[in-house]
Amino acid sequence: MGSFQNITSSDGFAFPAYVTQPVGVPKGAIVVLQEIFGVNSHIQAVAEAYAAQGYLAVAPTTFHRVQTDVNLGYTTDDVNTGKALKAAAEAIQPQVMLDVQAAVDFAVKQLPAGKKVGVVGYCWGGLLTWRAASLIQGISAAVPYYGAGMTVGTELARQPHCPVMVHFGDQDTSIPMDTVRTFVAAQPEVEVQIYMANHGFNCEHRGAFNAPAAELAFKRTLDFFTINLVAS
Repeated sequence: MGSFQNITSSDGFAFPAYVTQPVGVPKGAIVVLQEIFGVNSHIQAVAEAYAAQGYLAVAPTTFHRVQTDVNLGYTTDDVNTGKALKAAAEAIQPQVMLDVQAAVDFAVKQLPAGKKVGVVGYCWGGLLTWRAASLIQGISAAVPYYGAGMTVGTELARQPHCPVMVHFGDQDTSIPMDTVRTFVAAQPEVEVQIYMANHGFNCEHRGAFNAPAAELAFKRTLDFFTINLVAS
């Protein structure tokens, strides 16, 4: 089981991250970026799943600058609270990305020399992961899951500096498929996977949970990280 450890960003801001170690020497690290519900039991379980695959996993609390100790469920009230927190965090996006950079830097320091770091994110964390692929130093692969907002506007023009695989659900009304097609056209180097699923299909606590899609996406993600973090 992991535990929360404090990490300090380059501007001196300290925030907790859920950190979990694999058995034995880690083959790399995965920074896990949260949904709008905080580093809750689901995100902690995701981190543990990557640790079980041999990776050091670090899940930073990317809401910490706007509210501490966010640990929401998935009720309508929780969704509304999470959306409001996301809006507040998006208003200070540069500072939030400093915290993502700090989490990556922390992971690098925990690893043996030469081991690599990847980033995976879900929901809002998927959008942050897409941004990280072009903004954050020290990452070798990025995997956004259903990052609402990444298929429209200025996000389309980002230029990733590492390999990226993206997972979308074809029934996700927050990410219409016409915008996904626009994204594919704008980002031909990005590997895009589409599932017969809804937004949040990876989360077992949500009504949209789709076990076959989640299992397949996890397998593809692990293969992607093996290629870009371990084998390369």
